[in-house]
Amino acid sequence: MADDIEARLTAVPEPTTSPQGGDSHDGYLERRTLRRGSAGWLLLTGLGVAYVVSGDFSGWNVGLAQGGFGGLAIATALMGAMYACLVFSLAELSAILPTAGGGYGFARRALGTWGGFLTGTAILIEYILAPAAIAIFIGDYVESLNLFGLTSGWPVYLACFAVFIGIHLWGVGEALRFSLVVTAIAVIALIVFALGAFTEFDASNLDNIAVDTTAAGSSSWLPLGVLGIWAAFPFGMWFFLGVEGVPLAAEEAKDPVRSMPRALSISMGILVLLALITFLASTGARGADAIKDAGNPLVVALEGNPDLSWLKTFVNYAGLAGLVASFFSLIFAGSRQLFALSRAGYLPRFLSLTSKRKAPYLGLLIPGAIGFALAAATGNGPRMLNIAVFGATISYALMALSHIVLRKREPGLERPYRTPGGIATSSVAFVLALSALVATFLVDKDAAFIALAVYAVALAYFALYSRHHLVASAPEEEFAALAEAEAELSPATEILAPSDRIRSRR
Repeated sequence: MADDIEARLTAVPEPTTSPQGGDSHDGYLERRTLRRGSAGWLLLTGLGVAYVVSGDFSGWNVGLAQGGFGGLAIATALMGAMYACLVFSLAELSAILPTAGGGYGFARRALGTWGGFLTGTAILIEYILAPAAIAIFIGDYVESLNLFGLTSGWPVYLACFAVFIGIHLWGVGEALRFSLVVTAIAVIALIVFALGAFTEFDASNLDNIAVDTTAAGSSSWLPLGVLGIWAAFPFGMWFFLGVEGVPLAAEEAKDPVRSMPRALSISMGILVLLALITFLASTGARGADAIKDAGNPLVVALEGNPDLSWLKTFVNYAGLAGLVASFFSLIFAGSRQLFALSRAGYLPRFLSLTSKRKAPYLGLLIPGAIGFALAAATGNGPRMLNIAVFGATISYALMALSHIVLRKREPGLERPYRTPGGIATSSVAFVLALSALVATFLVDKDAAFIALAVYAVALAYFALYSRHHLVASAPEEEFAALAEAEAELSPATEILAPSDRIRSRR
């Protein structure tokens, strides 16, 4: 019986069609490998913070116009809870399946091929649109700082994509070390800003937005009423948006089973601290009304004191560093999600080919070209970020649901790390993610419908073509196939954990 089980579990099916280019079964995966062991927990933690740090410098403050200080504070607390619950859930899932597929791989095991594709596509929308938006913001900063006499426009956007994609093509270890340095500069700048801004803090500044007396439940703390809390959800997310991308680096991590949960937890803790001090310091220094529509709220927050002019200049340059850190790391995340979906056949397989330096070069160049084209053609950063947020909320709900399903369906699955609170934790993330998804329609319904249209085109491609041409030997697909094989065997039989078997086959 034991021999039969072993044979069933190791007899992984071949690709449903021959790989493009006539590759053999072994050659197919050999040409699609990443550099393993390039990132320890410190680099992964830096990556988690880098995804998000630009959101502390701008964007979140628009939530003040949607809900006032009280509305945005409640929204930020709720979204922080959503991300914390999601991060703990992802820590468990990434320890079970440490591959580049991230959320797609988790959903593939729990929700099937449709669930995997829905999740992976939503993540891809987030990580292709967000860099395009940030490139525009970088252009605005370059122009405002009068760097080299440049103005915001396509030459700046092209330089951003060309330089930073070039660093990624050099190698993942070098790329993540560069990201860590830039992120550290941005984080130090936020702390220095807060120390300076708190010297100007006045609690009466927090609720100085005019009250809309016609709004239900309105008050000085909720000037736009109770509905303003909900409308502020997408902006409360800006303090944390992107941290969920850390598992996408799993295949390139050192000891991902241990380092991934550690990096996710530490990066989330850092982001909560930065959100708290940035929100309170900037709003209390100048007033919610003064910064609610500002493109650079931290700089505006310091304008009341001429003695802090040096700090304004410092924050301006640091804001550029924060944008670069997020832009750089989001390019990494998008390339890894595209790599994993392509390797498994959900997207054209040639997109997953890797270079001699083990970088998914087409997975970097093609999303970069799309991002540059969108930035140059539209120049509308906020609209693209709203589309990215829409995709993000869908992926959050599906990843949280994947955790719930796997806990219920496969309680005996080996879990090197277990989410505190179990299903209750991921259920909170699931409900709040759905609430945030609906809130995107309150803020920018056009962006939500654009994202839906992109989603519909992708789903049509999957339904009509790619679901019939999946590669069963891809790690995420193999993981799901092993689950199906195990389900046919006696549940009382002792077998090797699927995550261990996948690692042992490499």
